[in-house]
Amino acid sequence: MPCINLSDKEKTQLYEVASLAIEQGLASGERRIVDLSGFSNTLRQPAATFVTVLKKGGLRGCIGVLEAIRPLVQDVSHNAYSAAFEDPRFAPLKPDEWRLCALHISVLSQPRLIPVTSEQDLACKLRVGEDGLILSWRGHRATFLPSVWGQLPDPGDFIGQLKCKAGLGKEFWAKDIKAEIYQTTYI
Repeated sequence: MPCINLSDKEKTQLYEVASLAIEQGLASGERRIVDLSGFSNTLRQPAATFVTVLKKGGLRGCIGVLEAIRPLVQDVSHNAYSAAFEDPRFAPLKPDEWRLCALHISVLSQPRLIPVTSEQDLACKLRVGEDGLILSWRGHRATFLPSVWGQLPDPGDFIGQLKCKAGLGKEFWAKDIKAEIYQTTYI
């Protein structure tokens, strides 16, 4: 399933919603409730998103979901707040940090299962720079967004580091490992 086609206006609205979610969190410590009535049908349809907070270009928080569970605009608001204040890798964002931050929003297509016979087979099927990857095996699960190709451009490294993120060894492979790919629209 392809990514949602967003107009420039809709992309701007999503960025504003993400920013407002963080600003309200800084001001009140509470999540912002997004009223859907002021948004297009596109922004009201269910979609899975990730929101990344970057401070001076470095990762400061990233939270998202892989399945569409909320309307797009509400998912962006929810994940922006979570990325700023609930990413377990970082302390909650402070007001003086916010002015040094930028946001990246990724709207995910529906993940698609791809049959693979080996890690090398998977590496050959991945489109560098385009595909996000979800690896699952017996309760272990992790994903890399397509943007991670910028740091890990070699498919073998990309897969190996993702296996580590999932709590599996870099050299681990099992015939019943599940691989899913997806694409993103970046904002």
